[in-house]
Amino acid sequence: MRIGLMHGARREPFTLVQAVDEAVRAEAEGFDSVWFPQLPTFGYDALTVIALAGSQTNRIELGTAVIPTFPTHPLTMAKQALTAQVACGGRLTLGLGLSHKPMIEDVMGLSYERPALHMREYLTVTKSLIDDGWVDFQGQDFQVRAELSVNESSPVPIVIAALAPRMLRMAGEIVDGTATWMAGVKTVGEHIVPRIQSAALSAGRPQPRVVVGLPVAVTDDPQSAREAAARVFERYGQLTNYRRLLDIEGVEGPSEVTVVGNEAQVEQQLRAFASAGATEFIASVLPVGENEQESIARTRSLLGSLVGKFKAA
Repeated sequence: MRIGLMHGARREPFTLVQAVDEAVRAEAEGFDSVWFPQLPTFGYDALTVIALAGSQTNRIELGTAVIPTFPTHPLTMAKQALTAQVACGGRLTLGLGLSHKPMIEDVMGLSYERPALHMREYLTVTKSLIDDGWVDFQGQDFQVRAELSVNESSPVPIVIAALAPRMLRMAGEIVDGTATWMAGVKTVGEHIVPRIQSAALSAGRPQPRVVVGLPVAVTDDPQSAREAAARVFERYGQLTNYRRLLDIEGVEGPSEVTVVGNEAQVEQQLRAFASAGATEFIASVLPVGENEQESIARTRSLLGSLVGKFKAA
């Protein structure tokens, strides 16, 4: 199981330079990857950040976790992704997701009707353009006939935020895997991994990636850490898509799936994810206590020391 970082999930204020510096720092510290969410109304455009970070790094994988599909036409998404792929020398993984009905309908004024159909058609068009350079697709939501050429680019791996059974089947059949958020170890092992692996096997596709994203805090005061997680991530427990995962896990809210404890306890929890079938773990570092910088440094140090030490079951 590879170890990476997620930057921006806490909606913490940061500058564009700081976002790029995060990728540079993560590479220097030996992490396998760094991922940037694209929150519709907060923060920077994730692919722009990755394009800039790509020019300042050499090795580290750069991913989006995740970009909402509804606001961006698949032809535009494919072009942006291929451009970012050039900028980062082939190290981009494109994470896509549906977002949530309140954001898409109430904020953006778009229709969230038939989300699974939308995603299947979106992936069909986007992958054809990225992989083949052309598409001729006539579906219910998309009718696209186009060619696309981006000099010096290369194919872009795609993962999707697949949480429900239909989406997990799609992730195994069509793309390279899933990127989760707020999925605990029971949910990963009993709900996500069996479904996505079965779908990939039936479709004759390679073993899918299971990228697990969660908040992490290395601390000697786990109760305070969970209280902090409850405050910072409370909204996720109120969104239908994440609520389903928390219910499968059998917990009340995001604080209960947050990875907290001292160094040995956090390592044990990460090993459980590897045993459950996670291929990658990306940590949103949660600062706790009075000295936030010291807390962040302690968590990053432990995570960095675990790079290369886990194997997925």
